[in-house]
Amino acid sequence: MAHYIKFNQVNKSFKSEQVLNDVSFELEKGKIYGFVGRNGSGKTVIFKLISGLMRPTSGEIFLENQNMTHAKQFPKSIGVLIETPGFIPHYSGMKNLKILNGLSSSPASIETLEKSMELVGLDPKNKKPVRTYSLGMRQKLGIAQAIMNSPELLILDEPMNGLDEESVKKMRVFFTNLKKEKNVTILLASHNKEDIQVLCDDLFEISKGTVKRSKQSQEEVVV
Repeated sequence: MAHYIKFNQVNKSFKSEQVLNDVSFELEKGKIYGFVGRNGSGKTVIFKLISGLMRPTSGEIFLENQNMTHAKQFPKSIGVLIETPGFIPHYSGMKNLKILNGLSSSPASIETLEKSMELVGLDPKNKKPVRTYSLGMRQKLGIAQAIMNSPELLILDEPMNGLDEESVKKMRVFFTNLKKEKNVTILLASHNKEDIQVLCDDLFEISKGTVKRSKQSQEEVVV
């Protein structure tokens, strides 16, 4: 099967620090991939490279056969939740989504924004400013923002951070359904072994700047 995402001998360094070293891998469309490794191993850097937030020092990155290595535009049809979601603190969750939606090349309807909030367990009619949100509520809003434009590729860096147990279960079902019903490709980094075990079709281990497909069982992988 043709690759959907391809890294070809990708290197990334920051001044004298080599973060990724000759990384090559291929991903198929419509699967959930887990990226596991210790803090600082390079998971977030890989996600930022795929989403166009960073450029590689050398090597090539392809998305649907398009060379994104030096592309001046962000990839189309991509939803991203990386690190702590950043929102305008004195605006409501819905107003934040409206502002971000207005920056999209293919903005969604207001009804879709409302549905995105409802899907993650937030009330779109709640006028409470984001600065008063709990960590879990901010994380839910970050997920709503990532899915609101119906992306074909969803990149999630610790998406369950701050969520209560019931919300985690609902999000797992939601992500699984996105894959099965809409053929969405999901890249997931999580320190929760159960997230990896329940959600992922395939695993990649990141260690000391290298990436390899995991040969271990999902329970054994260090996350």
